[in-house]
Amino acid sequence: MSRQHDGDWARYWRDPDRPLEAMHAHFVRHVFHPHSHDAYSFAVTESGAQRFTCRGAGHTSAAGMVMAFNPDDPHDGESAVELGFTYRIMHIGPDVVRAVLDDVTGGRGAMPLFDRPVVDDPVLARALRRLHPALVGGADPLVREERLTAAVEAMVRRNATGGAAAAGPRELPAGAQAEAARRARDLLMAAFDQPLSAQELADAAGCSRFALYRAFRAEYGMAPSDFQRLLRLRRARTLLAEGRAASDAAAEAGFADQAHFHRWFVRCFGITPGAFRRAGARGEGAKG
Repeated sequence: MSRQHDGDWARYWRDPDRPLEAMHAHFVRHVFHPHSHDAYSFAVTESGAQRFTCRGAGHTSAAGMVMAFNPDDPHDGESAVELGFTYRIMHIGPDVVRAVLDDVTGGRGAMPLFDRPVVDDPVLARALRRLHPALVGGADPLVREERLTAAVEAMVRRNATGGAAAAGPRELPAGAQAEAARRARDLLMAAFDQPLSAQELADAAGCSRFALYRAFRAEYGMAPSDFQRLLRLRRARTLLAEGRAASDAAAEAGFADQAHFHRWFVRCFGITPGAFRRAGARGEGAKG
């Protein structure tokens, strides 16, 4: 975390391997000098309001709104309210956007342009709020890629102009869809404790990453990353029932850390891993 003035803070993350960056910040006094980025920049305002100038006009982004800047769009920025504003912003390089769109459309979509620097779009805002923590929190590769694709697709489909918005996703025939989903499921079951990438799953399924995602959801009712997590949770439950410590169960089942394991165990089963383990050991109901 870095601090500029009293009440101002910022946390920054950068992918070491590709042009993908993210910041979570709260600014009260900080004023951005006019600048631009060599990437697409998408931001969601969480609280307060920010005002800025872009493309010769003034704009304000209040809580729940999304800001969209094309590469090389000059803009400034400052708080529009006394208590400042909090926002999450992601800078996504054109090459990353291009790769996502090629996967979704089979190379039929032009690079997007966004003619509205501020949009009031709850669906897009939710997609960006889901992407940001997946990037900065070191989520599994499947989670990061699924959420990156969902955010870019939502941004382009709902707010871009030109060919990028018009090109539809590639669809698999029904039979091929079921077969692709089954192949990916087989790989997930064989290597659920490994950090599989979306591309590895797509290669096993014989289709694009996006086509596989849609096929898998249609066949099994959840995203590949959710299925992978479920397999890990089931393995951890078996280990806990055998008396293994929660930390050992988390590591052996493939979770990145015990906190992540604990959070998802409670979300899916309603009790803590420790309560589940103690219930069997003592032969009595768990209390959490």
